Amino acid sequence: MSDDKQGAAKLVDLAKDIKIAMFTTTDDEGHYVSRPMAAQHVEDDADLWFFAERTSSVVAQVATRPHVGITLSSNDTWISIDGEAQVVDDVAKAKQLWNSWVEAWLPQGPEDPSVVLIKVEGHTGEYWDTPGGTVASLLSFVKAKTTGQRYEGSENETVQL
Repeated sequence: MSDDKQGAAKLVDLAKDIKIAMFTTTDDEGHYVSRPMAAQHVEDDADLWFFAERTSSVVAQVATRPHVGITLSSNDTWISIDGEAQVVDDVAKAKQLWNSWVEAWLPQGPEDPSVVLIKVEGHTGEYWDTPGGTVASLLSFVKAKTTGQRYEGSENETVQL
């Protein structure tokens, strides 16, 4: 497996455990707009799936300016994905991805015409991972301060998706 494929596989593996993303679009005036959205599925090629209402601002912005940014974070992992989004009308896929979390936000159900999917095809991604979590980060920080050397407590890589 090439380094880029290994890096992309690592990014996907990290992303699968993070449920809430910040989904960034561009509005009509060119301003960035970010909102939290639940990532419903991360495919092996790093494509992400989200649910939305057809009349929402995120759907309108994706339809006119599909270039988006996705950020995901946990206590010890941070991921940024740059990609293209598309609105998808696919009731079968919506049923496949449907769960009680989605139903809390979209009680009308996956077959309702107001419910759509947004698929984000990632082009590039970057991740920062801190194996060992907070304790390992603290130890690496103390070591860096004690030795005067750069902090080396995390992995960082930019990959093509």
